Amino acid sequence: MKFITITLIVHSPDPVTGRQPSTQERFRQVLDSALLAEELGFDGFGVGERHERPFISSSPPVVLSHVAALTSRIRLFTAVTTLSLLDPVRAYEDYATLDHLSGGRLELIIGKGNGSAQRELFQVTPEDQWDRNAESYELFRQIWRNDRVTASPKFRPELLDAEVWPRPFQQPVRVWHGSATSRESVDLAARYGDPLFSANVTNPIEPYAELIRYYRERWQHYGHDPALAAVGAGTAGFYAAPTSQQALADYRPVFEGYLAFQRRLGVEPVFPTLEDFVDRSSALIGSPQQIADKVHRYHEQFGHSVLHLHAEAGGLTGAQHRASLELFQSDIAPVLRRTIPDPPWAWGPVTTPTPAGAPAPEGV
Repeated sequence: MKFITITLIVHSPDPVTGRQPSTQERFRQVLDSALLAEELGFDGFGVGERHERPFISSSPPVVLSHVAALTSRIRLFTAVTTLSLLDPVRAYEDYATLDHLSGGRLELIIGKGNGSAQRELFQVTPEDQWDRNAESYELFRQIWRNDRVTASPKFRPELLDAEVWPRPFQQPVRVWHGSATSRESVDLAARYGDPLFSANVTNPIEPYAELIRYYRERWQHYGHDPALAAVGAGTAGFYAAPTSQQALADYRPVFEGYLAFQRRLGVEPVFPTLEDFVDRSSALIGSPQQIADKVHRYHEQFGHSVLHLHAEAGGLTGAQHRASLELFQSDIAPVLRRTIPDPPWAWGPVTTPTPAGAPAPEGV
């Protein structure tokens, strides 16, 4: 199993102290989190993309380029690239450049994105967002694979024997499809033989497990080898401590801060108590043994081979956050690496072109 840490770069007051960092300080925290992930031996670091309050993650290629310059080993994920909002030609240019600057460490997780404010900002409607996502992805993958592209898309001007530069480092880049609630993204991933990344954050396990089962069904429907299907999954929260009692005591102020934030927004919490959150959500909060057991329970339903943890403290102190990640790497990750398989490909740059018409488990 592989492990990555992800940040959506939320820019809001600390849920425990109420302190609001400056924008520059907030970006510095993200860079420190990336350096910590590489130092501790995580396999990847991801940056989300949002175009609305309270996020400042509108430019993941810029942030990840800075991370690439500060690191040497860790793979760089987007979480997610909102292709339904973007011009696929411009997105290709940004990410092909990042692919070179990072030495082929780029991995994309794509999705339509969510939130009405960012849809309005880009004039995307709920009715056309899935069509935009599919069209942008299909054009993006054509550009990545071909030196010249001719296409007549619906949502952007046509391309006539167009060249788009630079040509990429990876041949082709691996693209995961982010999945939260809809079968459209799941079917798109299965159709092209791409891996799936389940959000697995907001709800209990059942709806996510159902979508992953559907992904595997569609994967076989499109003629791909079942052994080559790959799934990643998120977590709603993470905090490891030597004992469950300490983990709950340390995390309780964080959870209560988030509950208060949801109340201010008028949002009804899915998990009203910390105990319910630990029991029914994907949150990994407890002792090393409890966390390993819970990942195994989810793996029985998902069959996932990549797991993401929260990259940043999010209400914990810096010392608590670091100690928790260190405990994960020393006591939890070795158990999961031994007992849960890796994805069905080498964890590194993709450099072998896929023959025309063949399934593409290592790329888009």
